[in-house]
Amino acid sequence: MLKYLKRCEICPHRCGVDRTNNQIGRCKSKDTVKVAKASIHEFEEPCISGKNGSGTVFFSNCNLNCVFCQNYEISQLGLGKEITIEELASIFLKLQNENVNNINLVTPTSYVPQIIEAIKIAKKKGLIIPIIYNTNSYENVETLKLLEGYIDIYLPDLKYAENELGRKYSGINNYFEIATKAIKEMYKQVGNIECDKNGIAKKGVIIRHLVMPNHIENSKKVLKWINDKLPQDIYISVMNQYFPTYKAKEIKELNRKLTKREIKKIEEFIYSLNFKNGFIQGFEKNEVQYVPNWKNVTIL
Repeated sequence: MLKYLKRCEICPHRCGVDRTNNQIGRCKSKDTVKVAKASIHEFEEPCISGKNGSGTVFFSNCNLNCVFCQNYEISQLGLGKEITIEELASIFLKLQNENVNNINLVTPTSYVPQIIEAIKIAKKKGLIIPIIYNTNSYENVETLKLLEGYIDIYLPDLKYAENELGRKYSGINNYFEIATKAIKEMYKQVGNIECDKNGIAKKGVIIRHLVMPNHIENSKKVLKWINDKLPQDIYISVMNQYFPTYKAKEIKELNRKLTKREIKKIEEFIYSLNFKNGFIQGFEKNEVQYVPNWKNVTIL
C-alpha cells in the first residue's frame, strides 16, 4: 500500500513527489503519519456523537489552503507529531476502549495508504466500531476506491458550487467537479445513513456544507446540486458556525459572522427543496430540536 507514496498522486494535485524520500508536495506531508490530536468529540451530528462521543483523530496538513480554516494551526501550520502506523493503530484501539461510537478520521486524505495499513492492524487486534472518513472532498476517485471496505461512514464537505470561490479562498481551480465526483463515489460505496437501535450511525454518507457570509447564492447552488443529483433521503448537515479566523480576518467579505437574515434565507431555501433527512445548526441555540418540515431533521 505504501507504494502509492513513491510517486504521490493520492489527491487531485497529483504532485508526483517521492514522499518515501522526504520529498514534500502541496499537502506538506511525508511518508510518516502526522497527528495533531486524538480525543473524544461530543459535538458532531447526533447520530455520530451520541452520548458517548466520536473518537476523533486530527491529522496534520491538508491538500487545500482555505483562508477561513478553523483548524488552521493543524491544517495549514502543520501542528502535530509524527507517529508510526503501529502507533496510529494503537490510537484507534485506545479510543475504542474509551467506549466511543466510532473512529473519526479528520482531514485524512494525505495519509490514505498509512491509514489503511493501520486499520488492518487494528482490526486484527479487535477494532470493531465504525470508521469515519471526514474530508474536504478534494479527493481522487481512485484513492477513494482503495478505501472501499475500510470506511463505514463518509462525512464529506461540499464547500463550493462556484469554482471562482475555490480559487479565491482555497487555492484550487476545479473544486466543484472533483468534489461532486468524489461524493458520488462515497455514496456508491456505503449508501445512505443506517443507524443502530440507539440512533448511532453504522454506515452511510452525511454531506456537510458550511454557509459563509456574503455567499448565500453559493450555498443555494450547493444544496440544489445535492437535491437534484442524489437521492432525496440523503442526509445533509448545514452548518452556520462560520466565524472569521486565520486569513479570513483580513478579507472584507469574510470578516464577520453570518447575519440572522442570511441564516433565515438558507433555512427557507432548504425547506423549499425535497430533502427528507438532515441537520441544521441553529443560529442562537446549540440544543437539538425537531423540525417538522422534514421527515427527520434536527437543529443543532
